[in-house]
Amino acid sequence: TLKRVSSKCIICENISCRSVVRMLSPLLAMAPATVSWSPKVAVVMIVCNVIAIVVGKATIKHPNEGAKLPNAAFFGGMGHAALLGTTSLGHIIGIGAIQGMAARGML
Repeated sequence: TLKRVSSKCIICENISCRSVVRMLSPLLAMAPATVSWSPKVAVVMIVCNVIAIVVGKATIKHPNEGAKLPNAAFFGGMGHAALLGTTSLGHIIGIGAIQGMAARGML
């Protein structure tokens, strides 16, 4: 007689873990294709970052706290932390805008 080899997960040694991976693999294969870079994509990302900087400048209570930027007047007098936070938000908004516009065929 043949012995059945246990199909336990390598990481957590749980039998059900492998079945979850088998269930999720078709969903992971349906991920949408990413958009290749183009000047349109760059313009959308730049616009989203400018919008985030404007919103951050208007809503951050002390935007000039912390480390100073070399040319702070160019960024509206914002400090390093405020600029990093607003551009991070701008990139998150930009990713959503680019993916949404690509899904609608606008890019």
